[in-house]
Amino acid sequence: MQRWRGQDEIPTDWGRCVVTIGVFDGVHRGHAELISHAVKAARARDIPAVLMTFDPHPMEVVFPGSHPAQLTTLTRRAELAEELGVDVFLVMPFTTDFMKLTPERYIHELLVERLHVVEVVVGENFTFGKKAAGNVAMLRKAGERFGFAVEGISLVAEHHRDESVTFSSTYIRSCVDAGDMAAASEALGRPHRVEGVVVRGDGRGRVLGFPTANVAPPMYSAIPADGVYAAWFTVLGHGPVVGTVTPGERYQSAVSVGTNPTFSGRTRTVEAFVLDNEADLYGQHVAVDFVSRVRGQEKFDSVDELITAMEGDVSRARAILADSL
Repeated sequence: MQRWRGQDEIPTDWGRCVVTIGVFDGVHRGHAELISHAVKAARARDIPAVLMTFDPHPMEVVFPGSHPAQLTTLTRRAELAEELGVDVFLVMPFTTDFMKLTPERYIHELLVERLHVVEVVVGENFTFGKKAAGNVAMLRKAGERFGFAVEGISLVAEHHRDESVTFSSTYIRSCVDAGDMAAASEALGRPHRVEGVVVRGDGRGRVLGFPTANVAPPMYSAIPADGVYAAWFTVLGHGPVVGTVTPGERYQSAVSVGTNPTFSGRTRTVEAFVLDNEADLYGQHVAVDFVSRVRGQEKFDSVDELITAMEGDVSRARAILADSL
């Protein structure tokens, strides 16, 4: 899969394509539906399928300081898009100038002149251009003029817990915020992932008999509610060989998210105890895939009580992860 950033990386001799447009944060089941339609349309015409996304999140530019919690990094978004059959992953820098593009210029300059689209696949609620004035109806009208088709896809919804739920990034963020990893996984089509680099912490876990990898995620990452979780732990690489851990292979882990109230902690951390492994993970880029919440954050009266609770957490995490295979 090719990866381009901005209009300048689109080759001058670029031919026709099918494009799907959106932020695609999470690449959840609703997004997968859009992408699959675009890929199918592209394959039918024997032309490339292009996914166009934006960085930073448009909300941060339109309303500075309002950047929503991020469900996926751009790199992860590209990986997931490639798995779904996308040929080109195009990241458009969302700048104040880009934000001011009128819908007409957006269509003519970007979609028609640069990408040479023959079909555009978007969600039925898609908006674009200055003040979000463009919509699917406007796209269809422009398509009649410039010779491209437009497909507006209905949002994916399912009956869940006695109510109809529309799968969206906003809904998934609310699930993650609540620590409901089962609901988040259902909407995503896979466990929610938090990536980061392993940094040095206070070393308390090793003293207690539970050495943890202190994962420092990127800014804006969607971190689950405080508590203990069963999760899969994967070393993604970008470092030397790490002892008994094989990059790319996933391992069972019990993960603590919170401030360590038993020790009057103030800093919120993500600490993963990788089961049956004592590899040196400092400096490694890792992924934590949250499967289920074991319990909420608790403050214990003694270290012994905490250790007993952690032993129970590990046992429950093992059982949960064994069932998830």
